[in-house]
Amino acid sequence: MAKGKAIIFSAPSGSGKTTLVKHLIGEIPDLRFSISACTRNKRGKEQDGIDYYFLSPEEFRRKIEQDEFVEWEEVYQDNYYGTLKSEVERVWNDSKHLIFDVDVIGGLNLKNYFGDQALSIFVMPPDLPTLEKRLRGRGTDSEEKIITRLNKSKQELLKADQFDKIILNADLETAKKEAVEMVKSFLLK
Repeated sequence: MAKGKAIIFSAPSGSGKTTLVKHLIGEIPDLRFSISACTRNKRGKEQDGIDYYFLSPEEFRRKIEQDEFVEWEEVYQDNYYGTLKSEVERVWNDSKHLIFDVDVIGGLNLKNYFGDQALSIFVMPPDLPTLEKRLRGRGTDSEEKIITRLNKSKQELLKADQFDKIILNADLETAKKEAVEMVKSFLLK
């Protein structure tokens, strides 16, 4: 299998990592989005095999037993997320580099797995009130889910210094420029 590089974006939910990842894919032609597997329900117009590989908890656990994941975690009960080995092979066999949009634990696990082949970037929200405003502004989660996400965010923020780089997303255009510079520099190494 040909080996590319891995760009890992992690952040608390609502920090803007997905927006930055989509921007990078549009700016850097050799990047390919790593499609994660998950057991949650589809949101909005999400499609299987494009946004995520949607699996039942039983299918996900079977793939764990068969060692088909680079990394995985049970984020909430029966709510699994992970990166399939077949997804890494798919992108690298096409001579492209992977870009990941994952939660903080997943990001640290991926960095550990890929080592020096990976650049891990933590997207820092300006502050918790801004994060809460962004989560509420999405209109996709229940009040209970928003509170759960905010509580999880407080723990995730403590892990920021375990990443290679941190981007403060206070101003989106500035964050986009920083992200492009960081990633292009890493890919040229």
